[in-house]
Amino acid sequence: MKQNITIVGANSYIARNLISIIDKGKFDIFLYDRDDRHFDGCENYSQLDILSMQAVEKIKWDCESLFWFSGATGTSVGFEQYKSFVEVNELGLLNALSAYIKAQSKAKIIFPSTRLVYKGSDEPLTESCEKEFKTPYALNKFSCENYLKMFQDMFGISYCVFRICLPYGEVDGIGSNAGASFGTVGSFLRAAKSNKLITIYGDGSQKRTLTHMNDLCDIMWKGAQSPMCHNDIYNIGGKDAFSLAEIAEKISEVYGAEVKNVPWPEFDKKLESGSTVFDSSKLDKLLGYEYRCGFEEWIRNQDKIK
Repeated sequence: MKQNITIVGANSYIARNLISIIDKGKFDIFLYDRDDRHFDGCENYSQLDILSMQAVEKIKWDCESLFWFSGATGTSVGFEQYKSFVEVNELGLLNALSAYIKAQSKAKIIFPSTRLVYKGSDEPLTESCEKEFKTPYALNKFSCENYLKMFQDMFGISYCVFRICLPYGEVDGIGSNAGASFGTVGSFLRAAKSNKLITIYGDGSQKRTLTHMNDLCDIMWKGAQSPMCHNDIYNIGGKDAFSLAEIAEKISEVYGAEVKNVPWPEFDKKLESGSTVFDSSKLDKLLGYEYRCGFEEWIRNQDKIK
């Protein structure tokens, strides 16, 4: 008999990549998001308003794992749209947790968190390192991490939090635009392709852990299936850690783009967290995982399809 997998936020960047690696012969996948269709035309899709308790209760709670990718993302925009960020990111999850309990679900909730909960450091960051919240989004994510622990302590729910640094690329063979790189790498790529100019604030010396979607989705899926990866928070690492200047330079070499350093706008400088390089040894040892995909090889291969 097939097992059920539920994915809320099924049109998100990570979700669309994750869906492609799940064995459809072994699992029935139930998909939900706010849009009226799934962007890749996947079956078992339903439109969902996560702020409607009545709608959330109709989610397929009889499942092995529930991936919660729903949420509003952004840095400065969170100050302008604070009401939406709190509602969608926090109240949406709280609705889900309430419905989970009412349905007497046994699903493991898989929740993606962010590097932005950490205070930047020149040293690799473990899960227990100092936290700092410079945006509503960062605090939303940390609140949700704690809601999951509270509900586990009080009601025995099952969960797993994965903190993600800088994802890029797409799962091999996905065959759609789902993997068009998001965030920093995506921004640099679009600039290199369209304007032949990548702009960096300051000297770009702050470092990031880069995680290719092949590794990211593989780890999240393995973590969801592993009984050892349970009721805890884990950093997802990667094969590389580069500064923003190094990332821009490697992209510029492929696309023949110029890299230009410009002064920090005052507002953006206040939001910058500094270097966030992840120590992912806790999760890597637990899953016995070795990262396969490197950024330099990946960006060189983009030259073949640009």
